[in-house]
Parts: sequence; C-alpha cells; structure tokens
Amino acid sequence: MSGERTVRLTVMGTTDLHGNVFNWDYFKNTEYDDAAHNDIGLAKVSTLVTAVRDRIAADGSAPRPLLLDAGDTIQGTPLAYYFAKIEPITSEHSTGGHLHPMAAAMNEIGYDAAALGNHEFNYGLDILRKFQQQLDFPLLGANAQDWTTGLPVFPPYVLKRVQVPGEKPITVGILGLTNPGIAIWDKAVVENKIKFGGVVELAKLWVPRVRRAGADVVIVAVHSGMELSSSYGDALPVPENASALMVETVPGIDAVLVGHAHQEVPERLVTNRQTGEQAVLTEPLKWGMRLSLIDLDLRKERGKWKVVGRHAQVLNANTVDADPKVVAVLQQAHDTVVEYVNSRIGTCIEAMSAATAPWENTAALDFVNFIQADAVAKALAGTPQASLPVLAIAAPFNRAAAIPAGEVSIRDVAGLYVFDNTLLAVTMTGAQLHEYLEFSAQYFKQVSGTGPFSSDQVTNAPTATAPNGTPDYNYDILGGLTKPLRYTIDIAKPVGSRITDLTYDGVAVAADQQFVVAVNNYRQSGGGNFPHIKTAPVVYNRQVEIRQLMIDYVIATGTVDPSTFHTGDWSLVSGGAPIIVNP
Repeated sequence: MSGERTVRLTVMGTTDLHGNVFNWDYFKNTEYDDAAHNDIGLAKVSTLVTAVRDRIAADGSAPRPLLLDAGDTIQGTPLAYYFAKIEPITSEHSTGGHLHPMAAAMNEIGYDAAALGNHEFNYGLDILRKFQQQLDFPLLGANAQDWTTGLPVFPPYVLKRVQVPGEKPITVGILGLTNPGIAIWDKAVVENKIKFGGVVELAKLWVPRVRRAGADVVIVAVHSGMELSSSYGDALPVPENASALMVETVPGIDAVLVGHAHQEVPERLVTNRQTGEQAVLTEPLKWGMRLSLIDLDLRKERGKWKVVGRHAQVLNANTVDADPKVVAVLQQAHDTVVEYVNSRIGTCIEAMSAATAPWENTAALDFVNFIQADAVAKALAGTPQASLPVLAIAAPFNRAAAIPAGEVSIRDVAGLYVFDNTLLAVTMTGAQLHEYLEFSAQYFKQVSGTGPFSSDQVTNAPTATAPNGTPDYNYDILGGLTKPLRYTIDIAKPVGSRITDLTYDGVAVAADQQFVVAVNNYRQSGGGNFPHIKTAPVVYNRQVEIRQLMIDYVIATGTVDPSTFHTGDWSLVSGGAPIIVNP
C-alpha cells in the first residue's frame, strides 16, 4: 500500500562559510591547513554536494535533496572583504557590476535557501541588500524586524515542494532565524532600522504559520548555537545561543541546521517538552570544512506526510577535490584578491619583530595594543565611558611575526595577528587589573639571579591547568593608549606576588580606579580562564576583526612609525634587577 511507503528526504547544510570558496589561506599565500588537516571552501563543498545528489538521483525513488545554509557568509576572508570594500558589488551583474563571490559560488552549487548570520550586517545594509538581490534563492530572517512595525524585513520562510515519484509532493517549510546580538554588534548599521526578536520567541510565532501554510516538514536554519549562552550578558533580554531551547519549547520543528558557534556537531536529538516529539540538530563546523546531511524518513498518515525517523551526520571536505566548475567561476576574482593582499599598502619606518615579545616590551605587540585601544577610544566618544583611561591586552602568540622595514603588504600586517579574533572592551578596576596581571605572570618560571637565561628557562611555566607549559597565547601584556600603564614582573618572587610598581601616567594605580580595557573575543569569552575579564561589563563589541583594523590603519595612514606607539610599558626583573634573556 502506498500509505505504508517510507520516503527518505535528505537535506544538506553548510554554515559560517565566512567568505571561503577556495582551500586557500590568503594571509599565508598558500593552501589552507591546520592541525587537524581540515580543508575549507565552497569549491570542495560543491564536490560533496554533487556526490550526494548523484547518489540519490541514481536511486530513482527518493526525492531530490535540498541544500541550506545557516549564515555568516559574506565576511571573513580578503575575498569577501575585497568585494565589499575595495571593489564593492553592485546590484545588477548585467550592467557590468561584479557578482559577490559567495553569491556566484552558491548560485553555481544550487542552494535552496540560506539564513542571515550576524556578520552579514558588517558591511552595512546596502552591501547586504545587493548580495541578497544577486542570490538565486531566498535569504531568510524571520526575526530581523522593521524597527517600527515589527514586520520581517527579510523573507521569514520559504516553502519548497519536493516531488516524490508516484506520490503527492512533500511540502518542506524552511524557516530562517538569525542572532539577536546584531542589535549590539552592528548597532551603527541597524539602530532605528531593524530590531531583532529572540530566536525562541520568533520561532513560537512563525513555526505554526509555516505549518498552516501547508508545510509537511519544518526545518529551521538558525544562526544561533545549541547551548544556552550569551556573550553580551544581560545587555539583551534574549540569549545569543538558543537552538536546543528552541526545539525544547516550540512544537512542530523536525530538523535544525545550526550555525554561529563554529562547532562540529554531527547529530543531536532534542525532545520537545510539550509533544514529546524529537527533532534532529546538526552543525557542520565552519568555513566549508564539513557538510551536514540530515535524513528525514517520512510516511503518509491519513493522506499527509509525517516525519517518522530522523538522523544526521557530517561529511568532511578534506576527502574530496575542489569542483572545477566552482573554481572556474571564481578563479579571476581569487587571482585579483591574491594580488591585492600581496600589494604594498604602506611603509614601516623600522622593522618590528615579535621574536622576543614574551620577555621584553616590543613595538610589535605595542602596535597591536595601540590599534585595539585606539579603535575602542574612538567608538566610546560620547558615551559614559569616554572619560575613562583606555588600556589594551595582547598576547605574543606568534613569535615568528614581523613587519619588515620599508614596503609593507597586507599580508605582512596580517602576519602580526594570525587569528580571526574580534575586538571587545570591558571596564575593570585597578584591583582587578592587578589580579589579572598576577595571573598572567604565572607564565614565567621562578628564577634567581639575572641570567643570562635562555628563553625556555624563563617562559612557558607549567601550571595545574597547563602541565606541559603555559602557551604563549595565554600570556597577556597590557598597555595604555594616551598615557602609559607601567609595571614590572619580578620572577624571583613566587606566583601571585610578582607585579610591582603598577602605575598609570606615573601615578600608582588605585584599587577602585576605573579603566576601559580592549581585549579580543577569545580572552573575553573565558579563553585562558583569566580572572574578571569574562564577567566584566562589556562597553564595546562591534564584531570587528582586530587583524582588519590593523590593515585598515596602515592603508589609512600609509606609514607605520613605531616611535608613535612603542612605549616600553613593562619589564621583567629578578629581585628588582633587569633580567637578560636570550632567544
């Protein structure tokens, strides 16, 4: 009997592509690689997608698979940056304007729908709307609402009628939801224009509507992580990450493609508290490293399709070659951007190296701290924190980093900051700063005498949480913007009593003195478990990459002059006397 027939609908998904089409690291000018030997980019994803489509087509009895994305598409690589800032895309490709590389790749692959991510808003609404117009599929965002009316300003959902050989079609409702944090992170772009309702709250509103519109199956593409958390504390009444809670509290969801958290979750089953029905959630890591496969088994009950089984897994992009069709579409754009990142953007008055940054004050790290603090200070103009001293935190996480004297390329500048961290700022007291610096100073081994020591005799001390030695990226250096923050680290003393002579503008820092501290998102979110920083009030968070701020500074000024920011804020001593350390 046809009513007993079970049909398998496959839904493929990507998320957090962040401008990656090619398996290429533009800042290193070589193929991408990491410790896990992941590959990245839509060109490889396309090969995986084609293989799934071919397998299902060969079956003959299964419906064609769908392909979705869960957001953060148009920001994250020089390829994406170039066509937003250097040669901005235009609305109409037919009038000689350029198609956004991600639009071109996703159109070539044949996506069915995508959800908005928070980084879609980084380059402003004009670029976002042009990108939207260039897509051959809908860009969904049910909780991106008109500031005044509350009506969605992007399509909230789309219905896809999937043909089933010998049966009535399956109507698949795809609901798109994005991250409420956009209201904070891109306030300058969206304020008085777009507001963002909570993921759970808007799912409660829209899932029943999608069902009433005729959906047999409801899939949510949501740019919000699974675990309940918020990087913005109580600044918004709704959480940043709420995908699992959405399924628990909103009946009628069959599957969820999760984004935003950059996690690999092949399959997670979550039960709705009201109905007892399960939904399957999956998150395919980031940058096109994985492709999620959701398999939904459907059976007809009283003439209507109903999901009776659900399963998910991920496929690894490093198992296949790039799709030559996608490569061909974007080779010219890729070559243009490779040339751009290797082009001269300014001059450095004298060479800056981070080789000795862990044990002596260097211009290289002072440059990072200057860029961070300067961006925060400018953004805080006109706010209650505008009068507070601004400090910045940086770690010497790449001893090989250097900017040469003379001509400087984008790639040279990016080499100083090898992570795609974004910038935040918090407020901290003098007492909290002292404890923070004491925690940081456990990075050093206790020594007597002034040396000379080799660097491994002094740095990377083992701790209870880092028994093999504290990594360089978990040692933080603080500096001031307009006035110097100075301190010494006496490593003849035991951990917890090493910071001496902590002053700001030549005056001892008071325990209750207030500071604004610029910091990267990794540290602010708890990375390294430093005290106070995770719970400190956030006063700036625009989701801007620190690396891009550095590049923008060099492009704007044309010159990097270490004498303008190299301040000699801190020093390493033993028993009060300077230590000699050799690399």
